[in-house]
Amino acid sequence: MISPIDLGPNMKQLISYIAPGAPATRRPETAELPFLRPEIGFTPRWYAKSLGIDFGEKWHIDPSYRHQTRIEMRLELDKRFPGTQIGRNRENTSDTLTGTYGASAIAAIYGVPIRYDREQWPSSEHHYFSEEEIDNLTPPDLDQNPFFQALMDQVDWIGENEGKINGFMNWQGVLNNAQRLRGQDIFMDMFLAPERTIHLLDCVCTTMIDAAKRLHQRQQKYGENPSFFTVSNCLVNMIDPDLYEQFILPFDQRIAEAFDMIGIHNCAWSATPYLDQYARIPGVAYIDMGKDSDLPRARELFPETRRAIMYTPMELANKPLNEIRGDLERIAFEYGPCDIVAADIEEGTPDSKVKDFIEICNFISKVHQ
Repeated sequence: MISPIDLGPNMKQLISYIAPGAPATRRPETAELPFLRPEIGFTPRWYAKSLGIDFGEKWHIDPSYRHQTRIEMRLELDKRFPGTQIGRNRENTSDTLTGTYGASAIAAIYGVPIRYDREQWPSSEHHYFSEEEIDNLTPPDLDQNPFFQALMDQVDWIGENEGKINGFMNWQGVLNNAQRLRGQDIFMDMFLAPERTIHLLDCVCTTMIDAAKRLHQRQQKYGENPSFFTVSNCLVNMIDPDLYEQFILPFDQRIAEAFDMIGIHNCAWSATPYLDQYARIPGVAYIDMGKDSDLPRARELFPETRRAIMYTPMELANKPLNEIRGDLERIAFEYGPCDIVAADIEEGTPDSKVKDFIEICNFISKVHQ
Protein backbone atom coordinates (compact mmCIF):
# COMPACT_ATOMS: atom_id res chain seq x y z
CA MET A 1 0.00 0.00 0.00
CA ILE A 2 1.31 3.47 -0.88
CA SER A 3 1.56 5.75 2.13
CA PRO A 4 -0.79 8.73 2.13
CA ILE A 5 2.17 10.75 3.40
CA ASP A 6 5.29 10.94 1.27
CA LEU A 7 8.04 12.81 3.09
CA GLY A 8 10.37 12.61 0.11
CA PRO A 9 14.00 11.43 0.04
CA ASN A 10 15.43 14.65 1.48
CA MET A 11 12.90 15.23 4.22
CA LYS A 12 14.15 15.00 7.77
CA GLN A 13 12.58 12.69 10.27
CA LEU A 14 11.74 13.53 13.84
CA ILE A 15 12.92 11.20 16.57
CA SER A 16 12.24 10.96 20.27
CA TYR A 17 14.46 13.10 22.47
CA ILE A 18 14.68 13.30 26.26
CA ALA A 19 16.93 16.02 27.66
CA PRO A 20 18.15 15.46 31.23
CA GLY A 21 15.42 16.44 33.67
CA ALA A 22 12.88 17.11 30.91
CA PRO A 23 9.83 15.21 29.67
CA ALA A 24 10.10 13.38 26.36
CA THR A 25 9.89 15.50 23.23
CA ARG A 26 11.07 15.23 19.63
CA ARG A 27 13.97 16.58 17.55
CA PRO A 28 14.96 16.47 13.88
CA GLU A 29 17.38 13.85 12.61
CA THR A 30 18.92 13.17 9.20
CA ALA A 31 21.49 10.51 10.13
CA GLU A 32 20.94 6.80 9.64
CA LEU A 33 19.24 5.36 12.72
CA PRO A 34 19.38 1.95 14.44
CA PHE A 35 16.52 -0.42 13.67
CA LEU A 36 15.46 -0.27 17.32
CA ARG A 37 16.70 3.00 18.76
CA PRO A 38 16.33 3.25 22.56
CA GLU A 39 15.64 6.68 24.01
CA ILE A 40 15.95 6.68 27.80
CA GLY A 41 14.71 9.29 30.27
CA PHE A 42 14.36 9.71 34.01
CA THR A 43 11.99 11.73 36.17
CA PRO A 44 13.18 14.84 37.99
CA ARG A 45 12.90 12.86 41.23
CA TRP A 46 15.53 10.41 39.91
CA TYR A 47 17.96 13.31 39.52
CA ALA A 48 16.86 15.04 42.72
CA LYS A 49 17.60 11.93 44.77
CA SER A 50 20.94 11.39 43.05
CA LEU A 51 22.20 14.98 42.88
CA GLY A 52 20.01 17.06 45.19
CA ILE A 53 18.76 19.26 42.34
CA ASP A 54 15.72 21.40 43.14
CA PHE A 55 13.30 21.29 40.17
CA GLY A 56 11.01 23.94 41.64
CA GLU A 57 10.28 27.39 40.28
CA LYS A 58 13.92 28.49 40.09
CA TRP A 59 14.74 25.66 37.66
CA HIS A 60 12.09 26.96 35.26
CA ILE A 61 12.62 30.72 35.51
CA ASP A 62 16.43 30.92 35.84
CA PRO A 63 18.22 29.63 32.72
CA SER A 64 21.66 29.97 34.33
CA TYR A 65 20.60 27.59 37.13
CA ARG A 66 19.00 25.24 34.63
CA HIS A 67 22.19 25.29 32.52
CA GLN A 68 24.36 24.35 35.50
CA THR A 69 22.08 21.55 36.65
CA ARG A 70 21.92 20.12 33.14
CA ILE A 71 25.72 19.86 33.14
CA GLU A 72 25.53 18.03 36.48
CA MET A 73 22.88 15.66 35.16
CA ARG A 74 24.85 14.83 32.03
CA LEU A 75 27.93 14.06 34.13
CA GLU A 76 25.85 11.74 36.31
CA LEU A 77 24.48 9.97 33.22
CA ASP A 78 27.98 9.57 31.78
CA LYS A 79 29.17 8.09 35.07
CA ARG A 80 26.31 5.63 35.48
CA PHE A 81 25.72 4.79 31.80
CA PRO A 82 29.09 5.20 30.06
CA GLY A 83 29.14 4.85 26.30
CA THR A 84 25.41 5.47 25.85
CA GLN A 85 23.57 8.41 24.28
CA ILE A 86 21.23 8.96 27.21
CA GLY A 87 20.37 12.63 27.58
CA ARG A 88 22.34 13.76 24.53
CA ASN A 89 21.21 15.59 21.42
CA ARG A 90 22.67 15.18 17.96
CA GLU A 91 25.50 17.69 18.42
CA ASN A 92 26.24 16.74 22.05
CA THR A 93 25.77 20.42 22.86
CA SER A 94 24.16 22.11 25.82
CA ASP A 95 20.37 22.33 25.80
CA THR A 96 19.07 24.79 28.35
CA LEU A 97 15.62 25.26 26.81
CA THR A 98 13.96 21.83 26.69
CA GLY A 99 11.77 21.08 29.68
CA THR A 100 11.17 24.72 30.64
CA TYR A 101 7.72 24.98 32.28
CA GLY A 102 7.02 21.31 31.48
CA ALA A 103 3.72 21.07 29.62
CA SER A 104 2.15 24.18 31.18
CA ALA A 105 3.34 27.03 28.95
CA ILE A 106 0.24 27.59 26.82
CA ALA A 107 -2.09 27.48 29.82
CA ALA A 108 0.22 29.93 31.62
CA ILE A 109 0.02 32.31 28.65
CA TYR A 110 -3.74 32.32 29.27
CA GLY A 111 -3.19 33.14 32.94
CA VAL A 112 -3.48 29.68 34.52
CA PRO A 113 -0.98 29.57 37.41
CA ILE A 114 1.78 26.96 37.40
CA ARG A 115 2.22 24.66 40.38
CA TYR A 116 5.91 23.87 40.88
CA ASP A 117 7.36 20.78 42.54
CA ARG A 118 10.90 20.30 43.86
CA GLU A 119 11.03 16.71 42.59
CA GLN A 120 8.67 16.66 39.62
CA TRP A 121 7.67 18.54 36.52
CA PRO A 122 5.35 21.49 37.05
CA SER A 123 1.63 21.26 36.42
CA SER A 124 -1.17 23.72 35.75
CA GLU A 125 -3.36 24.75 38.65
CA HIS A 126 -7.00 23.66 38.42
CA HIS A 127 -8.07 27.18 37.56
CA TYR A 128 -10.80 26.49 35.03
CA PHE A 129 -12.63 29.05 32.91
CA SER A 130 -16.39 29.52 33.09
CA GLU A 131 -18.72 29.29 30.10
CA GLU A 132 -18.81 33.07 29.85
CA GLU A 133 -15.02 33.33 30.05
CA ILE A 134 -14.63 30.78 27.26
CA ASP A 135 -17.23 32.51 25.10
CA ASN A 136 -15.34 35.80 25.46
CA LEU A 137 -11.88 34.30 25.10
CA THR A 138 -9.43 35.73 22.57
CA PRO A 139 -5.85 34.68 21.82
CA PRO A 140 -3.50 36.81 23.94
CA ASP A 141 -1.25 39.38 22.30
CA LEU A 142 2.11 37.70 22.88
CA ASP A 143 3.96 40.99 22.53
CA GLN A 144 2.13 42.17 25.66
CA ASN A 145 1.90 38.86 27.51
CA PRO A 146 4.06 38.89 30.67
CA PHE A 147 4.56 35.13 30.80
CA PHE A 148 5.56 34.80 27.16
CA GLN A 149 7.87 37.81 27.32
CA ALA A 150 9.59 36.34 30.39
CA LEU A 151 10.11 33.14 28.42
CA MET A 152 11.59 35.11 25.51
CA ASP A 153 13.95 36.82 27.96
CA GLN A 154 15.20 33.36 28.93
CA VAL A 155 15.56 32.43 25.27
CA ASP A 156 17.66 35.56 24.67
CA TRP A 157 19.86 34.69 27.65
CA ILE A 158 20.45 31.23 26.22
CA GLY A 159 21.38 32.66 22.83
CA GLU A 160 23.72 35.28 24.26
CA ASN A 161 25.46 32.91 26.68
CA GLU A 162 25.54 29.69 24.66
CA GLY A 163 25.76 30.99 21.10
CA LYS A 164 22.83 28.84 19.98
CA ILE A 165 19.33 28.29 21.25
CA ASN A 166 19.19 24.51 21.21
CA GLY A 167 16.10 22.75 22.44
CA PHE A 168 12.35 22.77 22.17
CA MET A 169 9.36 23.98 24.13
CA ASN A 170 6.51 21.57 24.77
CA TRP A 171 3.50 23.41 23.36
CA GLN A 172 1.28 20.33 23.83
CA GLY A 173 -1.84 19.63 21.71
CA VAL A 174 -5.10 21.51 21.32
CA LEU A 175 -7.15 19.12 23.47
CA ASN A 176 -4.53 18.97 26.22
CA ASN A 177 -4.38 22.76 26.39
CA ALA A 178 -8.15 23.20 26.16
CA GLN A 179 -8.59 20.81 29.07
CA ARG A 180 -6.16 22.86 31.15
CA LEU A 181 -8.36 25.90 30.57
CA ARG A 182 -11.80 24.31 30.78
CA GLY A 183 -11.29 21.16 32.88
CA GLN A 184 -13.42 18.08 32.37
CA ASP A 185 -16.27 20.27 31.11
CA ILE A 186 -14.48 20.34 27.75
CA PHE A 187 -15.81 16.82 27.14
CA MET A 188 -19.41 17.75 27.96
CA ASP A 189 -19.11 20.90 25.87
CA MET A 190 -18.42 18.76 22.80
CA PHE A 191 -22.00 17.46 23.09
CA LEU A 192 -23.80 20.40 24.69
CA ALA A 193 -21.92 23.41 23.31
CA PRO A 194 -19.95 22.45 20.19
CA GLU A 195 -19.53 26.05 19.05
CA ARG A 196 -17.96 26.97 22.40
CA THR A 197 -15.66 23.96 22.09
CA ILE A 198 -14.50 24.94 18.62
CA HIS A 199 -13.96 28.53 19.74
CA LEU A 200 -11.76 27.40 22.64
CA LEU A 201 -9.79 25.01 20.44
CA ASP A 202 -9.35 27.73 17.82
CA CYS A 203 -7.96 30.13 20.43
CA VAL A 204 -5.42 27.70 21.85
CA CYS A 205 -4.40 26.51 18.38
CA THR A 206 -3.76 30.10 17.30
CA THR A 207 -1.62 30.69 20.38
CA MET A 208 0.31 27.45 19.94
CA ILE A 209 1.26 28.32 16.36
CA ASP A 210 2.02 31.95 17.20
CA ALA A 211 4.23 31.04 20.18
CA ALA A 212 6.13 28.35 18.28
CA LYS A 213 6.73 30.62 15.27
CA ARG A 214 8.09 33.38 17.49
CA LEU A 215 10.41 30.98 19.27
CA HIS A 216 11.64 29.62 15.95
CA GLN A 217 12.40 33.17 14.78
CA ARG A 218 14.56 33.75 17.85
CA GLN A 219 16.34 30.44 17.30
CA GLN A 220 16.99 31.29 13.66
CA LYS A 221 18.92 34.39 14.75
CA TYR A 222 21.46 32.01 16.31
CA GLY A 223 21.64 29.51 13.46
CA GLU A 224 18.93 27.06 14.53
CA ASN A 225 15.93 26.27 12.32
CA PRO A 226 13.54 23.84 14.04
CA SER A 227 10.63 24.39 11.58
CA PHE A 228 8.51 21.60 13.08
CA PHE A 229 5.82 21.11 15.69
CA THR A 230 4.89 18.18 17.90
CA VAL A 231 1.28 17.78 19.01
CA SER A 232 0.75 15.91 22.27
CA ASN A 233 -2.52 14.01 22.03
CA CYS A 234 -2.34 12.55 25.52
CA LEU A 235 -6.10 12.97 26.09
CA VAL A 236 -7.36 11.81 22.71
CA ASN A 237 -8.26 8.41 24.15
CA MET A 238 -10.89 10.26 26.21
CA ILE A 239 -12.90 10.81 23.02
CA ASP A 240 -13.96 8.49 20.24
CA PRO A 241 -12.67 8.73 16.65
CA ASP A 242 -15.77 10.62 15.47
CA LEU A 243 -15.23 13.33 18.08
CA TYR A 244 -11.55 13.46 17.20
CA GLU A 245 -12.44 13.96 13.54
CA GLN A 246 -15.02 16.62 14.33
CA PHE A 247 -13.13 18.67 16.89
CA ILE A 248 -9.40 17.90 16.94
CA LEU A 249 -8.31 16.71 13.50
CA PRO A 250 -8.96 20.07 11.76
CA PHE A 251 -6.62 21.77 14.24
CA ASP A 252 -3.95 19.07 14.00
CA GLN A 253 -4.12 19.56 10.22
CA ARG A 254 -3.90 23.33 10.63
CA ILE A 255 -0.80 22.99 12.79
CA ALA A 256 0.78 20.58 10.31
CA GLU A 257 0.19 23.01 7.45
CA ALA A 258 1.89 25.81 9.41
CA PHE A 259 5.21 23.93 9.76
CA ASP A 260 7.53 21.84 7.62
CA MET A 261 6.96 18.69 9.71
CA ILE A 262 4.74 17.49 12.49
CA GLY A 263 5.18 14.84 15.16
CA ILE A 264 2.23 13.13 16.86
CA HIS A 265 2.61 11.94 20.45
CA ASN A 266 0.00 9.54 21.80
CA CYS A 267 1.47 8.38 25.14
CA ALA A 268 1.48 4.62 25.79
CA TRP A 269 -2.15 3.85 24.94
CA SER A 270 -3.55 2.34 21.75
CA ALA A 271 -3.60 4.69 18.76
CA THR A 272 -5.54 2.16 16.65
CA PRO A 273 -8.90 4.04 16.61
CA TYR A 274 -7.25 7.21 15.27
CA LEU A 275 -4.72 5.87 12.75
CA ASP A 276 -6.84 6.47 9.66
CA GLN A 277 -7.48 10.08 10.69
CA TYR A 278 -3.81 10.64 11.52
CA ALA A 279 -2.97 9.46 7.99
CA ARG A 280 -4.85 12.52 6.69
CA ILE A 281 -2.46 14.91 8.44
CA PRO A 282 0.23 16.22 6.08
CA GLY A 283 3.96 15.94 6.79
CA VAL A 284 3.88 13.45 9.68
CA ALA A 285 7.57 12.88 10.44
CA TYR A 286 7.09 11.09 13.79
CA ILE A 287 4.32 9.16 15.48
CA ASP A 288 4.33 7.22 18.73
CA MET A 289 1.87 4.96 20.49
CA GLY A 290 1.55 2.10 22.96
CA LYS A 291 2.64 -1.40 22.05
CA ASP A 292 -0.97 -2.67 22.13
CA SER A 293 -1.79 -0.59 19.04
CA ASP A 294 -2.28 -2.22 15.65
CA LEU A 295 1.42 -1.99 14.84
CA PRO A 296 1.35 -3.57 11.36
CA ARG A 297 -1.43 -1.16 10.35
CA ALA A 298 0.54 1.80 11.72
CA ARG A 299 3.61 0.77 9.74
CA GLU A 300 1.47 0.33 6.62
CA LEU A 301 0.00 3.82 6.96
CA PHE A 302 3.28 5.52 7.93
CA PRO A 303 6.09 3.66 6.14
CA GLU A 304 8.35 6.72 5.76
CA THR A 305 7.59 8.20 9.18
CA ARG A 306 9.84 7.58 12.17
CA ARG A 307 7.65 5.50 14.40
CA ALA A 308 8.09 5.04 18.15
CA ILE A 309 6.72 2.92 20.97
CA MET A 310 6.27 4.37 24.44
CA TYR A 311 7.48 1.55 26.70
CA THR A 312 6.15 2.27 30.17
CA PRO A 313 8.47 2.68 33.17
CA MET A 314 6.35 0.15 35.08
CA GLU A 315 6.98 -2.52 32.47
CA LEU A 316 10.69 -1.74 32.42
CA ALA A 317 10.92 -1.94 36.20
CA ASN A 318 8.68 -4.95 36.80
CA LYS A 319 8.92 -7.28 33.82
CA PRO A 320 11.63 -9.92 33.70
CA LEU A 321 14.17 -9.49 30.91
CA ASN A 322 12.85 -12.43 28.90
CA GLU A 323 9.40 -10.78 28.71
CA ILE A 324 10.95 -7.44 27.79
CA ARG A 325 12.96 -9.17 25.07
CA GLY A 326 9.78 -10.78 23.78
CA ASP A 327 8.02 -7.40 23.65
CA LEU A 328 10.89 -5.78 21.78
CA GLU A 329 11.24 -8.63 19.29
CA ARG A 330 7.53 -8.44 18.47
CA ILE A 331 7.71 -4.65 18.11
CA ALA A 332 10.69 -4.97 15.78
CA PHE A 333 8.91 -7.58 13.64
CA GLU A 334 5.57 -5.75 13.40
CA TYR A 335 6.57 -2.09 13.59
CA GLY A 336 10.29 -1.55 13.06
CA PRO A 337 12.36 0.35 12.33
CA CYS A 338 11.36 2.54 15.24
CA ASP A 339 12.34 4.27 18.47
CA ILE A 340 11.72 2.56 21.79
CA VAL A 341 11.02 5.31 24.31
CA ALA A 342 11.58 4.34 27.93
CA ALA A 343 10.72 7.62 29.61
CA ASP A 344 9.86 8.67 33.17
CA ILE A 345 12.05 6.03 34.81
CA GLU A 346 11.82 6.43 38.55
CA GLU A 347 14.33 5.99 41.32
CA GLY A 348 14.46 2.33 42.31
CA THR A 349 14.79 0.90 38.81
CA PRO A 350 18.28 -0.63 38.83
CA ASP A 351 20.82 0.88 36.45
CA SER A 352 21.59 -2.67 35.33
CA LYS A 353 17.99 -3.06 34.10
CA VAL A 354 18.33 0.07 31.99
CA LYS A 355 21.63 -1.15 30.55
CA ASP A 356 20.12 -4.55 29.75
CA PHE A 357 17.21 -2.85 28.02
CA ILE A 358 19.60 -0.88 25.80
CA GLU A 359 21.62 -4.01 25.06
CA ILE A 360 18.51 -5.89 23.95
CA CYS A 361 17.61 -3.05 21.57
CA ASN A 362 21.17 -2.99 20.22
CA PHE A 363 21.21 -6.76 19.68
CA ILE A 364 17.89 -6.70 17.81
CA SER A 365 19.18 -3.82 15.66
CA LYS A 366 22.23 -5.88 14.67
CA VAL A 367 20.01 -8.81 13.72
CA HIS A 368 18.02 -6.55 11.40
CA GLN A 369 21.02 -4.91 9.72
